[in-house]
Amino acid sequence: MKAVLCREWGDPESLMVDEVASPVMGPGDVLIRVRACGLNFADTLQVAGKYQVKPPFPFTPGLEVAGEIAAIGAEVRERRVGERVMAPTHGNAFAEEVAVPADAAVPIPPAMDDVTAAAFPVAYGTSHSALTHRGRLQAGETLLVLGAAGGVGLTAVEIGKALGARVIAAAGGADKLAVARAHGADELIDYTSESIRDRVRALTGGNGADVVFDPVGGDAFEQALRAVNWDARLLIVGFAAGRIQAVPANIVLVKNISVVGVSWGAHGERDPAFVSRDLAQLLRWWEAGQLKPLVAQRFPLAEIAGAMRALLSRRYAGKIVLEV
Repeated sequence: MKAVLCREWGDPESLMVDEVASPVMGPGDVLIRVRACGLNFADTLQVAGKYQVKPPFPFTPGLEVAGEIAAIGAEVRERRVGERVMAPTHGNAFAEEVAVPADAAVPIPPAMDDVTAAAFPVAYGTSHSALTHRGRLQAGETLLVLGAAGGVGLTAVEIGKALGARVIAAAGGADKLAVARAHGADELIDYTSESIRDRVRALTGGNGADVVFDPVGGDAFEQALRAVNWDARLLIVGFAAGRIQAVPANIVLVKNISVVGVSWGAHGERDPAFVSRDLAQLLRWWEAGQLKPLVAQRFPLAEIAGAMRALLSRRYAGKIVLEV
C-alpha cells in the first residue's frame, strides 16, 4: 500500500509517499481502507520533531481517518466488513490502510461524506472533551475561544453553543470572525486590532470569561488569563502561536483559576471507548443540524506538502483534508 513517510525531522517538503507493508492487525483491531484523512496542526509539529510524541523513523503521521472496514480481528464482534467508519488513529493515518482498535471505530452516518467524516474526530472530539470533561462548561456561562476560526477552535464555538454557553470568539481578521459568527459565536474579538483582555472585560461587564478554550498559547493566553472570572477554567489545548507560555501562579491563586491540560489523543489511547462515546454524541448533534463541519481545502495524498503548507499559512478557516 502507499503511505506518507517521514524519514527525518524536517519541513513538509521532506515527506514522501512510498510503498509500505500493510498494517499488522491484532485480534481486537479492524483494518480500515482509508478514503480520507484529516490534517491537524500536531502533524506539522510531529514531522518537524517539535511534538511531544516522537516515533522512530521511518513513520507515517496522521491522527484521523474515514473509510470502510476491510477486515476485522478474531475477537471483534461490534463491527463488520464493509461498514463505513471514522476513527482517531494516534499516528499512521496518512496511508491507504490503517489498523485501529475496534472500540475506536465509530460508524459514519449515511448522510455524511468521507471528507466531512475525516475532518470530524480530532477537532470535535478534542473540543467536546475539553469543554465537558475538563472544563465543566455550564449553560449560561461565558466561553472565550481563541483561534476561533481554526480547525479545532471553530468546533469549540459550535459545541459551546450546543451546551448553552455565551460564546466570545477571538480570531485574526474580519473574514475569520465572519466564519465564527456563522457557526454560532455571540461576540467577536479581532486580536489583530483589539485587546483580548479589554474586550472580554467590556463584553462581560468586568466579570471576565468563565472558561477559556486555548489552542493558540503565547500572547493570546497571557491576555486571556487577565480577562477571566472568579473560579475560571483555562483549557490548554495547543500552542499554534509557536510559544509555550509561562503561567503566573500569583494570578492563578488570586482568582481561584484552574489551568487544565487537554490531551485528547492520549486519553483516547488509554480509553478508546470513552472517545467513541463522545463521538457518537457529537454525531447525533450533527444529524440534528447543530454541528456544521467546515472543510477549507482538499488535497490528494501525494500533495501532503502542499496540504501542510496550506494549514501552516493560517489563511483558511476550518479543516484541511487529504483524499486517498
